[in-house]
Amino acid sequence: MADKVAKTGVSKEKGYLYYLGKDGNVWASRMARGNDKGGDKKCVAEPGVTRENGWLYFIDKDGDVSRSKMARGRK
Repeated sequence: MADKVAKTGVSKEKGYLYYLGKDGNVWASRMARGNDKGGDKKCVAEPGVTRENGWLYFIDKDGDVSRSKMARGRK
């Protein structure tokens, strides 16, 4: 269902949110828990992915950048 766009091999740590930024790099931010506000983003990989409209980009279980077609207008 999902296509691999770039192999980065990022090892995910517990308590962090991993995402593809607008610049095409993989970023990690600490998740908020209780009184801890989270934040503190850091760049963990620089694959330089260019996004296309109509696709959802995410970091898969292998730590690579993948994409899936967005579901629009379902009934």
